[in-house]
Amino acid sequence: MINLGSLWAVSSILPGLEYNGGVKTLFLGAAVFMIINWLVIPLLKVMFLPLNLLTMGIFGWALNVLGLYFLTVIVPEFKLLPFTYAGANISGVIIPSVDLNLLQVAIAASFLIGFMSHFCQWLVK
Repeated sequence: MINLGSLWAVSSILPGLEYNGGVKTLFLGAAVFMIINWLVIPLLKVMFLPLNLLTMGIFGWALNVLGLYFLTVIVPEFKLLPFTYAGANISGVIIPSVDLNLLQVAIAASFLIGFMSHFCQWLVK
């Protein structure tokens, strides 16, 4: 359920992650994402342990991006799309507009999904 909520929230917030097919596709995507995070990501972490140690854990983020890419390959209704962030002015802090390519969208979506999943798991405990 946590993966379901995280995928739904990130696809609502980030225009670069889209899914077609409604709730059925969202449930399928959450189930596939759970299997990827349960089976594939730990195997990749063991395989790339030396690289992860050399980068002091930063390469772990690349593995999460790879897991999100696997989701888009296995469930073709989920798509990562490049988009343009229009920018913002929040209390005098100006964030300029940015064109995000596919890799940047995957990194942002992976970061948001990971953050929301870990936060919800912390709340449940």
